[in-house]
Parts: sequence; structure tokens; C-alpha cells
Amino acid sequence: MSTIKTGGCQCGRVRYRVDVEDAEAYLCHCRMCQKATGGFAAAFVQVPREALTWESEPDRYESSPIADRPFCSHCGTPLGFHYKDNKGRDDLTIGSFDDPSGFVPSGHYGAESLHEAWIDTSGLPRQRSDGTPSITARWKKEGLDVPE
Repeated sequence: MSTIKTGGCQCGRVRYRVDVEDAEAYLCHCRMCQKATGGFAAAFVQVPREALTWESEPDRYESSPIADRPFCSHCGTPLGFHYKDNKGRDDLTIGSFDDPSGFVPSGHYGAESLHEAWIDTSGLPRQRSDGTPSITARWKKEGLDVPE
């Protein structure tokens, strides 16, 4: 059964539609992905190339001689990863999906750069953005509610 999901960048300039029926989610911890996303890992969903339709084309950064990374040059959102010689699959960042729920990682890649302390954070205190007075005050000053 086909499952279509949509996504794009934060400002909305770059959009995509993808059938995620044969998708595989994973975390990549390699240093290139850490630097490209600014995080301890990059969370990706790998999809068949023919399942992905860019409704508006992303910009691309040649991050190495073997790969490029789609992104939005207007807002800076990293949108994925693409091996230049891989004609069959593309990787999209989990955070760029409009609804990233439902994806479950199947593995860790680039484990040589994995930061163990960031893997299991289940014991840390949790605080919602709309429960943080300094954040809600800033949004309220702009006449807006805290976004999800």
C-alpha cells in the first residue's frame, strides 16, 4: 500500500512529495553529517528515487567528490543526502517531513563518530517549548502562539 508524505524546508520555498512505502529510517553519525546538520547525528529516511518528487527544486551542496546534499539556500534547511553514482535511492532528513511521526530508525551508520551520551536521553528532564516562559513571552510579544 502506497503512503504519500510531504515535506520541505522551514520557509516553504522547497517542497517534496514521496511515497514512503519502501522507506528505511536511520541515523548517520559520520563527521560529515554532523557538520552538515549541526547535530550529533543526521536522521534520514532512505527512499526509492522514483518515489520522490521535488515540487520545487532544492539547491545542492557538493559535500564531497562522491555526494551532494539538497538544501534551501533561503532558510538553510538541510533536506537530504544523495550519492552521485546512486541512481536508485535518495535520503531525506526526518525533520524536513511535515509529519515525521511513524519513522523508526533501523540502524546507526558512521558509528566511528557516534557520541554515546546522546543516544539514550530517556532519563533527562523534558520541557515543552510552550511551557518555557522566556519562549512563550517572545512569541506573545509578536502576537503569536508558540509553534509546534
